[in-house]
Amino acid sequence: MQERQGPPGTSGGPARRRSRGGRHRHAAVRAAAACVLLAGAAALAGCAQSATASPSIQLGTAYVEVPASGGSTEAYLVIRNNGPADRLTSARTSVGGQVTFREPSRPGGRAMKTVPDIGIPADSLLRLSPDASHLLITGAGPMKGGTQITLTLVFARRGTMSVEAEVTNPQSGGSSYFLN
Repeated sequence: MQERQGPPGTSGGPARRRSRGGRHRHAAVRAAAACVLLAGAAALAGCAQSATASPSIQLGTAYVEVPASGGSTEAYLVIRNNGPADRLTSARTSVGGQVTFREPSRPGGRAMKTVPDIGIPADSLLRLSPDASHLLITGAGPMKGGTQITLTLVFARRGTMSVEAEVTNPQSGGSSYFLN
């Protein structure tokens, strides 16, 4: 039986084979550990991306009052801004007409004035409501209580977003907007 010779300073034969097998096992363990670390880093990077990729503006509950006999109505909704300040610059409805922005003429006042846009403060929750900023819709097509229309809103920074708004009659208890 012939003994194999290994590199200088090592014994040959079976001891070398065990040594080589041990090195292979250690290399395999190191490679597996590296894969686990890379997979973990990739997962964490994915989490960071999804956290930063979430929309800064979110639209909540929205409703439109059944139009009065004159054909004009108002729309109200909740806007959550999780990012920097923005502005609502225009809006349209799925039933046509013209949408303008209204807000109180003076703080706490009941008289309203038309404004070119509605400011959305950074990191805030803004409720468009009858006694604050809101949308005035004129010249729209028919809207029947219990149905929905789409409000399409355009923000200076965030861009275009849509929300379904319930057509309701708050006089008859047809809206839960103020309870949300």
